Amino acid sequence: MKKRICALLTVFMVFYTAIFPAVVCPAAESSEAETGKDIYILCTSDVHCGVDQGFGYAGLKQVRDTLEAKGYETILVDDGDSIQGEALGTLSKGEAMVDLMNDIGYDVAIPGNHEFDYGMDRFLELAEKADYPYISCNFTCQDKLVFEPYVIKEAAGKKIAFVGVTTPLTTRSSTPEYFKNEKGEFIYGFMQDKTGEKVYQAVQSAVDAARAEGADYVFVMAHLGNEAECKPWTYVDVISNTTGIDVFLDGHSHDTDQVVMKNKNGEDVTRCAVGTKLSCIGYSHISAEGEIVETGIWSWPNTEAAPEILDIKNEMRDEVDAAKKVLAEQLEQVVATTAVRLTIEDPEEKDTSGNPIRMVRRAETNLGDLCADAYRDQTGADIAVVNGGGVRANIEKGDITYGDIIGVHPFGNMICVLEVTGQQILDALEWGSRAVPEESGSFLQVSGLSYTVDSSIDTPCKMDENNMFAGIEGERRVKDVKVGGETLDPKKTYSLAGNDYDLRKQGDGYTMFDNAPVLQDNIKLDNQTLIDYIVDTLGGEIGEEYADPYGQGRITILE
Repeated sequence: MKKRICALLTVFMVFYTAIFPAVVCPAAESSEAETGKDIYILCTSDVHCGVDQGFGYAGLKQVRDTLEAKGYETILVDDGDSIQGEALGTLSKGEAMVDLMNDIGYDVAIPGNHEFDYGMDRFLELAEKADYPYISCNFTCQDKLVFEPYVIKEAAGKKIAFVGVTTPLTTRSSTPEYFKNEKGEFIYGFMQDKTGEKVYQAVQSAVDAARAEGADYVFVMAHLGNEAECKPWTYVDVISNTTGIDVFLDGHSHDTDQVVMKNKNGEDVTRCAVGTKLSCIGYSHISAEGEIVETGIWSWPNTEAAPEILDIKNEMRDEVDAAKKVLAEQLEQVVATTAVRLTIEDPEEKDTSGNPIRMVRRAETNLGDLCADAYRDQTGADIAVVNGGGVRANIEKGDITYGDIIGVHPFGNMICVLEVTGQQILDALEWGSRAVPEESGSFLQVSGLSYTVDSSIDTPCKMDENNMFAGIEGERRVKDVKVGGETLDPKKTYSLAGNDYDLRKQGDGYTMFDNAPVLQDNIKLDNQTLIDYIVDTLGGEIGEEYADPYGQGRITILE
């Protein structure tokens, strides 16, 4: 018991001193704080519905309330990708998150690429519902800005401008159709010219306009990130091609890098990133004298969330608990029906202990077909694949709840589309089939494609020292691969949909897709994709086309 108490005290002191440095600083600064002239800009980003993780919204409110109780004025901003990422967002189509953001009192927000995952109309509805403004200097409809490019907030007699900018990769990293009109023409955009100049100019124009309006400080709120594929629109690109920015609050890549770099005129600009799921809170402290004293992050690296381990009790804790209660009720809501049992198990064969064999990991199943069909339907790809290890639960005949669907895909992987060669597909099928007739989580369920596995042939797959795919040596066991009824061409390119775990992160050892061009990135969650297919495309009814537990004949296993 003593060890447990000591551990809690240690965590509390780390939390207290890390989060509230102003509270334990010299008396002179404390007296200044009491005048209300110091300011703290607080920043979150890429929350992805993680309202009860990391600091949690309850911890975030505790931080803000404590700072204000000490005499500081605060401004709270969010750098995007807040309303999507878990069931709380999926089932309310973002509304539950906006409600919580209203409750905690955000002052400004920008759209990240995933704010659009529920459709353009839905996001614009949510933006209207928000008590805080959304801003973006490069989000356009028919070349006209959708939101104001910046906003100026006053605190402690100082004017602080916030300029918003959203990654131009958004049109491919959400669902592309959401940015088109009825004719299939893109009408929404993010100034995605290949040079980056349009974005640089948009940011510069907003910064200059804010300065001309009397802003004492300019904070850029960006959802750009540091990933190589984001060039020429990374934070480095924008800072090095602009002037007049004091602090660059950045999101998108989920990193926590704190960087000081030179702008176009050789002046220092601080870039602050805060990770994801409220693992960090960003801050920028402006002193009473007008100096930006420090910009950085407070971190909560523990697995157990701060509100739980520190027993934080405030109104946000109550609001989050209420939202979770509503979520629990929604998970029990019936949203569809199925005339057939959708299975991951062999309906007849058992293992030596009498337990069902996970057929989805070694052969085709009707639920595997359904999941792969959902990926292909929702992306428009030529082919879709889903790893058997990512299909986790049966759906029983009768009513289907949201909870049932999320139980099938509980990991929250993101769907993407790559441009791949027929040869890469052949290698992937070979790798996924290497253990047949034994189980393997990497076994691929498919849509838009059919293939045969001759399990009498030893696998020709080679592994590297990390058990990743390292090539083929010998006779292949995968035969007769067809796409849309035609023989697959190894030299032809195809659009391939799947989850980012396998296609982009080398999950299950799939290295053959490294460096494949990305056509659509992080479109939406796998479980949301499945929900949308069942509810919208199938009209909430799964029929006889999925009746056979062994699937529709897409995969043939020769023993």
